[in-house]
Amino acid sequence: MTSQTRARAAIILAAGQGTRMKSPLPKVLHPVAHRAMLDHAIDAAEGLGCERIVVVVGTHSPEVRAHVVKRLGEAAIAVQDPPLGTGHAVRAAEQALSGFDGEVVVTYGDVPLLKAADIEPVFNADGVTVIGFEAHDPGAYGRLILDGETLTAITEAKEASAEILAITACNSGVMAAPAALLFSLLADVRNDNAKGEYYLTDVVELARKGGHPTRAVFAAEDAVMGVNSQAELAQAEALFQSVQRDFFLAAGVTMAAPDTVHFAWDTQIGGGTVIEPFVVFGPGAVIEGGARIRSFSHVEGARVASGAEVGPYARLRPGADLAEGVKIGNFVEVKNVKMAEGAKANHLAYLGDGSVGAGTNIGAGTIFCNYDGFNKARTQVGAGAFVGSNSSLVAPVVIGDGAIVASGSVITEDVPADALAFGRARQTLKPDAGAAFREKAKAQKAAKSK
Repeated sequence: MTSQTRARAAIILAAGQGTRMKSPLPKVLHPVAHRAMLDHAIDAAEGLGCERIVVVVGTHSPEVRAHVVKRLGEAAIAVQDPPLGTGHAVRAAEQALSGFDGEVVVTYGDVPLLKAADIEPVFNADGVTVIGFEAHDPGAYGRLILDGETLTAITEAKEASAEILAITACNSGVMAAPAALLFSLLADVRNDNAKGEYYLTDVVELARKGGHPTRAVFAAEDAVMGVNSQAELAQAEALFQSVQRDFFLAAGVTMAAPDTVHFAWDTQIGGGTVIEPFVVFGPGAVIEGGARIRSFSHVEGARVASGAEVGPYARLRPGADLAEGVKIGNFVEVKNVKMAEGAKANHLAYLGDGSVGAGTNIGAGTIFCNYDGFNKARTQVGAGAFVGSNSSLVAPVVIGDGAIVASGSVITEDVPADALAFGRARQTLKPDAGAAFREKAKAQKAAKSK
């Protein structure tokens, strides 16, 4: 929780059409690290302690509106219709912030890498503060004209002289000001420009003319990166992953090939864990220190305790919960199953909806048959049990502590503790039938070839 002296609110601009994405999915709903860019922006606003968050949406993307309502409620919606520039978009949020007496920060739904810590310095000022950045290639960015920390002007590149174009301090578009001041200044913004739009940047000049302080604070260029195309989305993903890899390496996670490991926005990994190459973490993965995730495994919505081992080529789905010393081997899928200490499923198994007791061994090819086409049911396997290879456990079913299920069995009824269960046809032997079959087959093949 951040310390603050005045109430805070955030206006997140998310009304752009995102045509350069060339995708039916609205731009701000495209994911970075398995989380919509818009949610990253909301996370940052919440991290700042904003008591009011308003997202400005357009009429062209009902999916964006529905996304915001689901997370923040209808009161968080402001509609910009028609779109007439960034200043007009911020004014669209004025009614939603009616009665708010505090500071407002304007951010963007397509800037997924901007964190609360990057935004924090814009607050606790009496005037207008913008976030700037030192650009490696300033290009078409607006330039910040500075006198120390004082911001004297923002000049658009197309209107800049050669001297101003040489400036590398650029405008990120993120701005903060007391609410009353911000909306008062916006009321005086005019659209007498080539595009006929109302620009948020005009607020700086109006503030200076009104005698209000204007200043700039700086963030890293990567942090304020906006996403407008699929290429930029991939770049943002790469930047996120790079930061996370460095974070986990510094925390004591061993990764021999970190560039091949991909994290979700909320991945948790304890120090002392070994992550082998080509591992992917989906949302909700919690890996305790001292675990080992082997190559080509996928972990999502799962907990892996210290000393457990997963993979290679394993998949943990939501609800998988592995205790200490559990071993999940190659081509094993676990979904919504709690496995107690020392349990093993080493090869080619599907364990869905159930539990496995401590020290139990699940043989290769075993399936928890958890779905009958309409409903899910649970399979419970007790402690110290042994399930032979190629067995099908048809849920709902309970295998007692210490019970043994013979290989190749189809189990449809509960097996008591320490019992031995067979669920297969009796083996039949026919002497010399194999040789007779081969001779017959050879003769038939010879006849066909004539």
